[in-house]
Amino acid sequence: MDLKAFFKLSYGLYIISSVSGDLDCGCIANTLQQVTAEPPMLSIALHKDNRTTRAILESGKFCGAVLTEEADMNLIGAFGFQTSEKFDKFGGFSSERDENGVRYVTDCVAARYSCEVVDSVDLGTHIMFIGKVTAAETLCNDPVMTYDYYHRVVKGKTPAKAPSYKGEDVKADEPAPAKASAEKWQCAICGYIYEGELPEGYQCPICGVPASKFEKIG
Repeated sequence: MDLKAFFKLSYGLYIISSVSGDLDCGCIANTLQQVTAEPPMLSIALHKDNRTTRAILESGKFCGAVLTEEADMNLIGAFGFQTSEKFDKFGGFSSERDENGVRYVTDCVAARYSCEVVDSVDLGTHIMFIGKVTAAETLCNDPVMTYDYYHRVVKGKTPAKAPSYKGEDVKADEPAPAKASAEKWQCAICGYIYEGELPEGYQCPICGVPASKFEKIG
């Protein structure tokens, strides 16, 4: 099977958020789509291991925010390569709470949709949620980010838990390469650790940011 054929499908890039008790959760996804117009419904497929997935299962609510082309790797990296249990993803970004009490980012967001889950489908590694849209709002008219733009212009990587992951990128839990030097550098965006002298022109294998985003930790 030619997995590259799936690259021809068109996707956007979104932040999917939910709430679990006092914990605000969110993650990057490219699978948000409208499935009906009347009543308005959206679907989203998320990996079972994502904390955001568990929050949606617990609350029955989620919010989808459409990212614009202005979204950079600071925003995408926070929601795409960190875990909500250990990292305040919303810290440092403007945000609001929707009618369901779900927090959503307003920075570099063209529109948001608040949804209540009406059905779900177990897809093995992922769960697809069908949500009835209870509120929708246009936040700006800037060009929205496509998945093609994210890869081609932003030079971003695909997280291993993404539905569109084809094995072409490095997995987030892959250990850093062994180096003779004790020097260690950590990516400020996704937390990846590189051991050894950081090469000129190096890019993070997880989120794709340049060496300038690495901080020396040892």
